[in-house]
Amino acid sequence: MLTILGFVMIATFLVLIMMKKMSPMAALVLIPALFCVLVGQGANLGDYVIKGIGDLAPTAAMLMFAIIYFGVMIDVGLFDPIVRGILKFCKADPVRIVVGTALLAAIVSLDGDGSTTFMITVSALYPLYKRLKMSLVVMTGVAATANGVMNTLPWGGPTARAATALKLDAGDIFIPMIPALATGLLAVFALAYVLGRRERKRLGTLTLGEPGSAEAVAVEEITEKETEQVLVGAGAGTKGGATGRALHAGGGSAGTAGTGHGPAAEEFQGLDPHRATLRPKLYWFNAALTVALLTLLIMQVMDIPVLFLLGAAIALTVNFPHMKDQKARIAAHAENVLNVSGMVFAAAVFTGVLTGTGMVEHMARWLVSNVPDAMGPHMGLVTGILSIPLTYFMSNDGFYFGIVPILAEAGAAHGVSSLEIARASLVGQALHMSSPLVPAVYVLVGMAKVEFADHTKFTVKWAALTSLVVLGAGLLYGII
Repeated sequence: MLTILGFVMIATFLVLIMMKKMSPMAALVLIPALFCVLVGQGANLGDYVIKGIGDLAPTAAMLMFAIIYFGVMIDVGLFDPIVRGILKFCKADPVRIVVGTALLAAIVSLDGDGSTTFMITVSALYPLYKRLKMSLVVMTGVAATANGVMNTLPWGGPTARAATALKLDAGDIFIPMIPALATGLLAVFALAYVLGRRERKRLGTLTLGEPGSAEAVAVEEITEKETEQVLVGAGAGTKGGATGRALHAGGGSAGTAGTGHGPAAEEFQGLDPHRATLRPKLYWFNAALTVALLTLLIMQVMDIPVLFLLGAAIALTVNFPHMKDQKARIAAHAENVLNVSGMVFAAAVFTGVLTGTGMVEHMARWLVSNVPDAMGPHMGLVTGILSIPLTYFMSNDGFYFGIVPILAEAGAAHGVSSLEIARASLVGQALHMSSPLVPAVYVLVGMAKVEFADHTKFTVKWAALTSLVVLGAGLLYGII
């Protein structure tokens, strides 16, 4: 009974949010509360929720102060050179922009923290996507999938959990998986290229300059001055007709320089090189502080929430020594903090009920018990396939500490090593990073101003395909 209700609860949740009948926050709270009553454990709902909140409170704190920290770094201009560099490289070509999204997300993912990756990636690329009228779900989908593959780094979480759960060395799990994971990352770049070509076909040819004038230039020849204009919302022309879309700002007419006072200028004022929050004299201090913070994070010198708390306090104090300015910066990012923290605590209700009622355990044992005996010698393949949906429908803690040991036990009975099971359990991470139970995904969709349902509809199929590529590569290379 618990098995059936567990699957029904998850299906109900996904259907309602994908059909936009309920907001993710409301669905994460109300649906598990209802099912907790249906299984006859309504009296324990409070205990399950408090337990779930306690488990996720450190994550909520980490996200809260990480948003403030990176929000301040964006305000003071730390990432402005990245935006300009990416724009210069991408040259307003949708293919380059989408591939650049995958590349930036993969590089930043080296710090092992999804929320950090998404904050930096979105802050750098959101203005460019908006300016060129590119699909924002392409950005969120590619970034989430790239981060999911990179999330398998030993300090990223899943590998460490698998090692702990099965009492193995993280290096023994991860290092042999590198070729398969590298193949998965190449698949992400291939996906980015395909999606970029689709965007290029949809948008047409992008140009700058007045249509038909001798000064009109191709996208490939964007100068630094024009890059500056794009960043601050200055005008650019349109080639009109079926040949392309304008990079024209709202402040001026087609083919003329914009005044900087229209909607487009307001929309992109966050990158205005003359904004009052810039701190050019403190640029290298802020860069050194960020590098130091990420280094300490990777070295795990302190808990991540503590590091971001200290980093946010230092960043605010040094860059905005006056109390009034500090309050203004905190208020500027309060909406993101509230939205993300609220989603984390709402997800705590879902995970608390799913775990507390025993649904997760019953679902896992049902799945394992239904594996045909003939598949016993292929438990690595079975684990890899199961990791794709299971890491989407539950937290990494629940999967690695609750289900992977069961799969390893079943594999051992057929001569399959725990190392093989552990490696196969990493396959589903590309999809996991878009799970509604992953707090970082709300940072991604929130900053990108994308509906979670739209992100889910677009991303799930591509992320699942990437996971299958990793699994196929692992089998081909003899790793799994």
